[in-house]
Amino acid sequence: MSLADRNRVVLLEDRVENVSGAEFPLNFGSQDAVFNLEDFENSFDINIVCVTETDIEFDLIGVDASIANALRRILIAEVPTVAIEKVFMVNNTGVVQDEVLAHRLGLIPINADPAKFLWKQPGDIPTDQNTIVLKLDVTCEVNRDAAPGETDPKKKYINSAVYSNQIVWDPKGEQERQFADSPIRPIHDDILITKLRPGQVVSCELHCEKGVGKDHAKFSPVATASYRLLPEIQILEDITGDDAELFRSCFPPGVVDIVEENGVRKAKVVNPRKDTVSREVLRHKQFEGKVRLTRVRDHFIFNVESTGIIAPEKLIEQALDVLMEKCAIAKDAMAKITNGDEEK
Repeated sequence: MSLADRNRVVLLEDRVENVSGAEFPLNFGSQDAVFNLEDFENSFDINIVCVTETDIEFDLIGVDASIANALRRILIAEVPTVAIEKVFMVNNTGVVQDEVLAHRLGLIPINADPAKFLWKQPGDIPTDQNTIVLKLDVTCEVNRDAAPGETDPKKKYINSAVYSNQIVWDPKGEQERQFADSPIRPIHDDILITKLRPGQVVSCELHCEKGVGKDHAKFSPVATASYRLLPEIQILEDITGDDAELFRSCFPPGVVDIVEENGVRKAKVVNPRKDTVSREVLRHKQFEGKVRLTRVRDHFIFNVESTGIIAPEKLIEQALDVLMEKCAIAKDAMAKITNGDEEK
């Protein structure tokens, strides 16, 4: 089996072949598969495809699925952020119970740089270096200026809905000076927390702490972090005329185009990365033996959506730092075992 074929996941009509990686020594007879750092450096690459305020799409090329999945899991669970950890309920006469309200508050992303705060260990007292204090104090009242017969609660009442922009930062110690350029607040102003009616009150104090997603999902800095293998569509024989139109309709828009060569309309693959790999084309007998669907095993298309706490490009940097730290720990442990210094 050639290197190119070994590096492809093959999609057939009723099954998927060559799923598992087999790149290890002596698995292919005389072919050497020993890891070579120089070869890895030549094949490894990261291509940034798109970056927005909250999203990033990039290609990770030349690594095993275990590395790609480690990066994905670190993005979700091991990049630290700051989130609401404790809710001290002073008064809550609304319909949402204290426990549910506290849970909803905890999931609100907080705009605070985790690098500027210390980890709060069990038994530590709250300080301006490990805790952020926020307050929420809202009372619903009748709007005396509302038109007679008004039925819209937003016009009929004042504070009928409690939103995240009503959470107020209460700076402690040096925090006001330290965060003068970027005051601590919820990332989004329009997150609905609860609804109230006249006479109902929500009053509480919120303490934010530094944490990671593996302890609780509220600390996860990403909304989604996923990857998929790069699709590859190989046209083995020319597909022309009406068959070309049918062939194009089997894929999402932008994957296949119709070009004219010597007066003949032919199907041409223009952007395979847009393909969702539905295998619809394999249902049609006229395309049997004319097309081959594969996925490149070591080409990962990453899509990461930040919650807004950390910029997406910074998220990738921090996740890679955590991955390198883990590799260093594993390397040191292996060195101790090799030298016979492991603990008995």
